[in-house]
Amino acid sequence: MEKPTRIAILPSPVMGHINPLVEFTKRLVAHHNLAVTFIVPTIGSPSKTLKQVLQTLPPGADVVYLPPVSVDGKTTSAKPEAHVSLAIKLSLSPVRAVIKSLKASSKLVALVLDPFGADAFGVAKEFDILSYIFFLVSATALCLSFELPNLDKTISGEFRDMKEPLKLPGCVPVQGRDLMEPIQDRSDDAYKMILNQSKSFFFVDGIILNSFLGFEEEAIQALLKEEPGKPAVYPVGPLIRMGMTDPVEESYECLTWLDNQPSKSVLFVSFGSGGTLSCDQTKEIALGLELSGQRFLWVLRSPNNEKSNAYFFSAESFEDPFPFLPKGFLERVKGRGLVVSSWAPQAQVLSHGSTGGLLTHCGWNSILESVVHGVPLIAWPLFAEHKMTALIVAESVKVALRPKESGNGVVSCEEVSRVVRSLMDGEEGKRIRQRMEELKEAAAKTLGEDGCSSKALSKLVGIWKKRAI
Repeated sequence: MEKPTRIAILPSPVMGHINPLVEFTKRLVAHHNLAVTFIVPTIGSPSKTLKQVLQTLPPGADVVYLPPVSVDGKTTSAKPEAHVSLAIKLSLSPVRAVIKSLKASSKLVALVLDPFGADAFGVAKEFDILSYIFFLVSATALCLSFELPNLDKTISGEFRDMKEPLKLPGCVPVQGRDLMEPIQDRSDDAYKMILNQSKSFFFVDGIILNSFLGFEEEAIQALLKEEPGKPAVYPVGPLIRMGMTDPVEESYECLTWLDNQPSKSVLFVSFGSGGTLSCDQTKEIALGLELSGQRFLWVLRSPNNEKSNAYFFSAESFEDPFPFLPKGFLERVKGRGLVVSSWAPQAQVLSHGSTGGLLTHCGWNSILESVVHGVPLIAWPLFAEHKMTALIVAESVKVALRPKESGNGVVSCEEVSRVVRSLMDGEEGKRIRQRMEELKEAAAKTLGEDGCSSKALSKLVGIWKKRAI
């Protein structure tokens, strides 16, 4: 039997990056009969959750776990982006060995890289295979990545001090302080990593974008414009996880609880797999949810006053989070509010008929999941590129409300209550809900047989299969 065309995928060992690549793989195998090998770098041992997600890969896809590496003492940066990028860089030797073996034993034609793994595009060149970046966030962030080398040359000082907003083609204007967090300190290793990553984008054969024309039309149209020296862009989204990866008992409890709530009445409060709040902010959100009188399901983790991304590498709460809630809170909201520790099956919650809104940290996976399921948003950005994403959903696409911080950087309980009531029971919330329903239809259409995203993926696969002949 003839061997199928094969591609290799080099992800970063972060759940938010693994999930869309798993869904991408499922489409490649199911719709295009490709073989796929995941080459997974690890910082320490692979987590239980990571293994469970990769176990959902279909027949036709396999996984190679690389030897674990340690980044301790090898970077001065405390930012997780720098640690992930360094981990992949330290894994290049075993990556090369796996690619060499695959090249000898199969019809390997391409290496698809996580943006943090852009250093590995040289391995693809070495073995004469095509190289691609799988860009996991917005088209706006990709426009910034293409522009960053130029900004680095032309702007002195820190970007957060820029007097005028940055105007990228097809994108909502962005204030310097709202640009992605890893580039806000130009002396940090994380900035140097992001800059080098952006420069390498010009040398790959293409960029696969997890977004779609119906959502970010103007930004994507700007990216699709052919320019000398710029790689082709393939918008193939929205690619989102569709099933549970860790169906623990408490998760079933929250779905059962949702079954007993009225249609579209529950606000889901979740800060993603890595987001963290301060002690004060945790209390203000609790009191605001209570004050709002609305139903809610809240995924709670123990707070951290130092970092908003304390759970970047592990979604499990470091300690019991419930003692950090205001005294008597759980008793007072019993019946209309449910608080669960650390994790809930987000895909199932967002697709549930009782869910009527999401208070989100603005991670791109959560945004796309909300769009696919037609769930309106409250945007609460925390780290990474989240502030840029909040601008997109609140000001450009207009499917989100944003609470206002008080002078001390904390959103008050009164403001939490106001924005929750406005989304769930106000006129503005109704307008946002209608707009989200339109985007839900557009998302389904673009992934259909004749949809733009399906056509973009077919075009890409055609290049790969032609290469295999």
